[in-house]
Amino acid sequence: MIEVVRARYDDPAHAAALLDLMDQYARDPAGGGEPLGDFARANLLKELAARPFIFSVLAFDGDTPVGLVNAIEGFSTFACRPLVNVHDVVVASSHRGRGIAARLFAEVEAIARERGACKLTLEVLDGNAPARNLYHRLGFAAYQLDPAMGHAQFL
Repeated sequence: MIEVVRARYDDPAHAAALLDLMDQYARDPAGGGEPLGDFARANLLKELAARPFIFSVLAFDGDTPVGLVNAIEGFSTFACRPLVNVHDVVVASSHRGRGIAARLFAEVEAIARERGACKLTLEVLDGNAPARNLYHRLGFAAYQLDPAMGHAQFL
């Protein structure tokens, strides 16, 4: 049974889960292929907790952490409302293909709506076809204001 929860950075189980999943992500080719650095491991939870505009959502299979989304609230000047950028998405390789990411995104969307956000944004690597397919199924699309101007690029 998969449980999706809003992370509490001061909860030892949540803290350990977040660091473990971030390390899994960092080691994956989509995350750079290197372990999470010592500085990040030592400081990440404290720094996340210090920023009320950041939130995280975790998925557990029993006591095993299997999914994570870190999201950062920004601001849309055109809409004059908050927006939420999905910064990290992690599903343990053992649990991919089970709909966990979609459940994490549903909770992120609920939090974004609670915050009055006008939209969700994210970045994805061109070569990450499974993630791109998921995001497309969830309704994400390349951003553009005017088709004549083309799609926005994250640089």
